[in-house]
Amino acid sequence: MKIELKPFQRKYLQGLAHDLNPVVMIGNNGLTEAVIREVAINLDAHELIKVRVLGDDREARVAMFEQICEDLGAAPVQHIGKLLVLWRPSDKERIVLPKNKQALKG
Repeated sequence: MKIELKPFQRKYLQGLAHDLNPVVMIGNNGLTEAVIREVAINLDAHELIKVRVLGDDREARVAMFEQICEDLGAAPVQHIGKLLVLWRPSDKERIVLPKNKQALKG
């Protein structure tokens, strides 16, 4: 079950993700079990990650994005070009989401 974010929370996470480099690449074999496992490991370690998808099929990238979020219980933060940004809270809770828009300005 994927996590739903409010628009201001998504915006906050997009700002945090701006300087991140992709930690997982999805190659020509698509979304294999090994790729899903690697994404899960990185989400546990970092909470907020970028995934690069090779290939020019936009619809396939959208399908992969939705599948990863559904399988791993992650929140879709951003899909821009060939980059997917995902967030899932871990036990250590490194990233605390703002509760309201005013918290962003503070």
